[in-house]
Amino acid sequence: MAELVRVLSTLALKGAVGNLAGRFEAEGGARIDADFAPTLALLERLRGGEGADVVILTRQALGDLAAGGTVVAASCADLARSFVGIAVKAGADHPDIATPAALRTTLLAARSVAYSRLGASGILFTQLIEQMGIAADINARAKIIPQGFTAELLLSDEADLAVQQISELKLVGGVEVVGPIPRELQVPAIFSAGRLAASNNVASSDRLLKFLASDEVAPALRESGLEP
Repeated sequence: MAELVRVLSTLALKGAVGNLAGRFEAEGGARIDADFAPTLALLERLRGGEGADVVILTRQALGDLAAGGTVVAASCADLARSFVGIAVKAGADHPDIATPAALRTTLLAARSVAYSRLGASGILFTQLIEQMGIAADINARAKIIPQGFTAELLLSDEADLAVQQISELKLVGGVEVVGPIPRELQVPAIFSAGRLAASNNVASSDRLLKFLASDEVAPALRESGLEP
């Protein structure tokens, strides 16, 4: 039986890691046992003593863990950039979100907008609607979930628009990604990976980290909605 590498990963990398796990094992790597949650939730679990071999988090969160010695600093590698986007239910008209003004109009016209309380996308969107001066209007009708996939609320007709990392929106069938929020309104989240200092699978973990940061996985990252 192949050695097992336990991975705790942010939701944004779920599609990519899922697609690459079988390939890594087929090429002689260890079997990947991955669990996915927002970065803030993963940090809480790690603080609670949960064990793993490899963690994939935002660059800042991983850097903080490395500075504290929880993650081996020399093992850390940037994997991908991710932009926040907007999705609609499949078959629905794609609203105009190409400019800040168009996005503001679209958000105000929506019956309800779904976004997540945790994670980089939720933090960005909360700040964005505050800056636009429309937070009260949007939140009066918004569907704010603690974590998970906001696009699922499109399928249940609880929202007209879903806001999240594009790679997370693409994991939900039956929806269509309209596109990213205008680039000038957001700073891309950078997701990075590193090996926990307490890992007992150093060789396999480091091999996985090298694989995930290699040029050969770039197509899989792009397909999942990320930028290598």
